[in-house]
Amino acid sequence: MKASQRTIHLRLAEPLRISRSTMAARDAVWLSVEHDGLSGHGEAVTSVYYGLDAAALRRLLTAVGTDLVRHRDPESALEALRAGELAGAGTPPAVTAALDSALLDLVGKRAGTPVHRLLGTPVPPVAATARTIGITSPIRAAAEARRLTARGFEVLKVKAGTPDPEDDVERVRVIRDAAPGVRLLLDPNGAWTVAQAMALLPRFAELGVEAVEQPLAPGHPDALGALAERSPVPIIADEDAVDLEDVRRLAGRVQGVNVKLAKCGGVHAALRIAEAIEGSGTALMLGCLTASSLGLAPAVHLADRARWADLDGHLLLAHDPWSGIGGADGFVRVNTLPGLGVQPREVSRADVA
Repeated sequence: MKASQRTIHLRLAEPLRISRSTMAARDAVWLSVEHDGLSGHGEAVTSVYYGLDAAALRRLLTAVGTDLVRHRDPESALEALRAGELAGAGTPPAVTAALDSALLDLVGKRAGTPVHRLLGTPVPPVAATARTIGITSPIRAAAEARRLTARGFEVLKVKAGTPDPEDDVERVRVIRDAAPGVRLLLDPNGAWTVAQAMALLPRFAELGVEAVEQPLAPGHPDALGALAERSPVPIIADEDAVDLEDVRRLAGRVQGVNVKLAKCGGVHAALRIAEAIEGSGTALMLGCLTASSLGLAPAVHLADRARWADLDGHLLLAHDPWSGIGGADGFVRVNTLPGLGVQPREVSRADVA
């Protein structure tokens, strides 16, 4: 086996503002693993929050690519990855997830079967994905809600956490008025205090918000669990639910955990988390970072396991350099192609980082 990589600049169609930052673009590093004339692909994206820039991703992916030569084929490499013998404890989860993706894609292609079948799901998963509306003016938020629901979106995720919480309440109110039948999720990205959350959650419950992600600053999971016990709206842990141990501490205490493959370490790590929360009263949400269809595809192959799917990262891009998982009509889906089922599109010179 041999590995190669390529760095691409991903530009958003418009800047996305959340409580802690505004993002207009990020870089993606693609890992390709080749064996016997077939290639599998994975993607890792830069993240200020997780402390990963393009140079670090390239260095780390080079290291795991070099380690691949010890394995005779992608199947044995995938088993070693599951056992923790490849991409060891010091490897960031985003890098492990990219390697997991590339190996799954290649193993599926060698077997002539889609990844979801390798994972035990015979029927191709299809899921209604949430579509994110960032922190913006009420007029723009209402217009976006009308536009998205007209295209078929049944779930909208509204970013919150402005300095004046009344701005968040007004944004949700006008979205609800513009799209009365839509399911609403709310995400303050940890911007609220406990007192603010206790005051705001009943108001959002009255507006029909279905669940709230990470209302409190991460680092205090006990406080999040205590809030979830009293909240009139289901609470989903995100920044406080990074890995399996985090989730085990929160299982049964919050109503949901947001599992992002780049955060937990890939498909197999996500499956372990899903198994750990089964029967606990805590449901699975599958989330994502802003990334291409290649970066989103592994999670789409798991989408049938989640109560909530928030897999719209590729839909926020000005140009998605991969295709194959849909989503423009509000539903992500896998196709019948072997492996991840995604195909590259032409990339402009301006997007080559």
